[in-house]
Amino acid sequence: MSSLIDKENLRNQNMIAEYEKELIPLPKGSIKTKIVGNRIYYYLNYRDGKKVVSKYVGKDESSLQEVKDGLERRAHVEAMLKKLKEEQKQIKKLGALL
Repeated sequence: MSSLIDKENLRNQNMIAEYEKELIPLPKGSIKTKIVGNRIYYYLNYRDGKKVVSKYVGKDESSLQEVKDGLERRAHVEAMLKKLKEEQKQIKKLGALL
């Protein structure tokens, strides 16, 4: 039984490591629009430490969609990481009982 728990623990740790690697290139923050005159500009706002950074995304829909897709993927990966870390706690509790 203990080897099964060890295998599950290893699988869980590997998945956590893979998801954390996947987060590195994904954008973080949220999309904000600014209207100047009759033009719309898109910015990605996020925190870098205590500083709020506003990064210009572009005017076209394709670059905006790319950033939106990245933000959606980041949210999904963060949710999966949260579940895996909760599962990790359960695995450790079960391992301590046996």
